[in-house]
Amino acid sequence: MSLFTTELRRLVKRRFVRYMTLAGLLVLLAVVAGTFLTNEKIGRDQIAAAERTAEQEYQNNLRYTAEARQDCERAKAAGDQTDRYPADCADISDPPREAFQAEWYMPATFEFRKEFGETVTTLAAILALVGFVVGASFVGAEWSTGGMMNLLLWRPRRLQVLLTKLAALLAAMLALTVVSAAAWTAAFWAIGTMRGNTDGMTSGTWQSFALTGLRGAVLVLAAAAVGFAVASLGRHTALALGGAIGLIVVGQFGLGILLSMANVAFVEAWLLPTYLLAWMNKSITLENWNACNFSMGQCEPDTLELTWQHSSALIGVALVLSLGAAMWAMRSRDIT
Repeated sequence: MSLFTTELRRLVKRRFVRYMTLAGLLVLLAVVAGTFLTNEKIGRDQIAAAERTAEQEYQNNLRYTAEARQDCERAKAAGDQTDRYPADCADISDPPREAFQAEWYMPATFEFRKEFGETVTTLAAILALVGFVVGASFVGAEWSTGGMMNLLLWRPRRLQVLLTKLAALLAAMLALTVVSAAAWTAAFWAIGTMRGNTDGMTSGTWQSFALTGLRGAVLVLAAAAVGFAVASLGRHTALALGGAIGLIVVGQFGLGILLSMANVAFVEAWLLPTYLLAWMNKSITLENWNACNFSMGQCEPDTLELTWQHSSALIGVALVLSLGAAMWAMRSRDIT
């Protein structure tokens, strides 16, 4: 039996890997169920109900306006000089009917073409978290239990063993991602059919969704590889998980608070989630409202656009540094 097949079986049979994967899938299932339950298909009954609600809100506002005018007239007649009311009570005018549109009172409905792309980002984020933890625990447990040392007695080629483990991890995560993405697409297509609409789908739209899914798969594999590399470098799962928690708590929240207190422009440009969103959405535009450029009496904030190219550079650097350090440590440090 080949080393790759052995490592793949070892990964699949680990109970923690199974439990973590199951937990991730249950979260995804909860998202699907929540979306199904909070949306409904728009038909004649829903349109009629929305029109009735809009008319009721309009009539209520007419009544409130009439009462306000009467209160104003009584206050003026009593000699009330407060500024609660305008100088002329006639200035309290009725709201226009067009301010109460029926579509504003429609129930939530799932439009597949407009909303499915955002759900792909959710899928990628959850699977990336699963990949990071699974990758860290896979190699971390091998080091902490002594399994790595026993394996190297059988296969003394250190880098070959490490990279084969990484290949088995990436293959398993890729398979999980592909299967999950197919089921995810089918589930939300069903939601669009039963609780919304699937109108406007073209080959170009499907291609855009496919590219978003491809970027999501790359993110999942990158997260798994980084978790694997950090745990291998520290020879313990806790180092990777502790480092991730430290990055989130200190490196993100703490840094964000510090930069905000220093009035740094575009604070989000220093935070990791911004680049992950830019990677999934192809680009993201940040706004700095502290620097207003007044145009025709309106505040126009300064903007900064981050693209997937910026994110790819960050992801590439993280992979090169973490995997390079793990391979160097594997080759140079004693196996004890």
